[in-house]
Amino acid sequence: MLLNRENIHVRITGSGSFLPGRPIAPDEVDHYLGELAEAPEKIRKWLLRTRTLMKELIEVDFYHFAIDPVTRRFTEDNVTMSVKAAIEAIADAGIIPSDIDLIVYGSAHQDQMPTASVRIQEALGIERCAEISVHANCTSAYKALLIAADLIRNGRYKTALVLSANISSSELVAEYYNQPLVKKEELFLRYFLSDGASALVLQATGESKDGLFVAYNYIESVGGLKPAAMGNKRPAYFMNPMEEFKLGYHHLAQMFQEDLRANFHEEGGSVFLKGLKRMLAKYPVDPGRIKFFQVNFPSKHISELIMDECSELGINRSTLYSKMASMGYIGPPMALLCLDKIRKEEKLEAGDVILSFVTEVSKFMQAGYIIQQW
Repeated sequence: MLLNRENIHVRITGSGSFLPGRPIAPDEVDHYLGELAEAPEKIRKWLLRTRTLMKELIEVDFYHFAIDPVTRRFTEDNVTMSVKAAIEAIADAGIIPSDIDLIVYGSAHQDQMPTASVRIQEALGIERCAEISVHANCTSAYKALLIAADLIRNGRYKTALVLSANISSSELVAEYYNQPLVKKEELFLRYFLSDGASALVLQATGESKDGLFVAYNYIESVGGLKPAAMGNKRPAYFMNPMEEFKLGYHHLAQMFQEDLRANFHEEGGSVFLKGLKRMLAKYPVDPGRIKFFQVNFPSKHISELIMDECSELGINRSTLYSKMASMGYIGPPMALLCLDKIRKEEKLEAGDVILSFVTEVSKFMQAGYIIQQW
């Protein structure tokens, strides 16, 4: 039965997160991901220099990887991590799995059938519910949140489980590469990406008070006339796996330095700043109400440059919120994990706003959310 659509508000009633394994220091990354002993000598020399540079640039103290460095086997996958985060969020919300009537899952990308959302449903023991899987790189968690919040607002569902997970290490371990073919843009990702999962429980309520509420969600793509800056070379059909490996089409690569900078920065500001301006023009926010500004970027250096730009919007630099130093950049789940940490570790007062925005670089998709405490 549809709910009355008038005056439906979306409250965050539970949250949870999961980081696999113990914290890994930067000097241990190559031990866990594996040395690239078969890469071209020129690449190996470049990699030695890059390790030190990346350590200074991104300022990450610890990473988390779902891999056993001795057996070389994975200890988790995206579904098991999602389920662990979900169990925590469900308990935090004070409900049971059967109360959930919608699951929306977001991840960078996936080649598994059946899709992750129904596998999570099965693992949680939910006999019947609606489910959606979204795969859109770092905007996927934002899109999962938007879909769930809108479907609750229009009266279709009462209780939604929103999840995101990412095992970046599975595309970064030495065994994944056809090492003689590796290039620089396929390797520097090893020094800032990490593994993890996060989850939120959203519930419909008739009034907006005494809680944290999803106020607005925003998505756009500005990459229609830009080249893809991150991705692999796989075509839009399944290849023979041996042929794919032989050609190195499975390698994940990202533009960096001048190539990325040329597409990220435009006349009048970065694509991030312009997108954030469009979002705030549509959903105005008093900058003085912003308690936390969660900038979803994989580098402290980049985040600080973005804050320089955002000063023209009146956003105070002190509101920058990031957990990257303690866990590396876990990709899409970071957007939900930060909400989990804010709910459980920070003090919010009525009227406080949590603002988040992201630019992903595979095709310059952008997304954001505005969460408010009442």
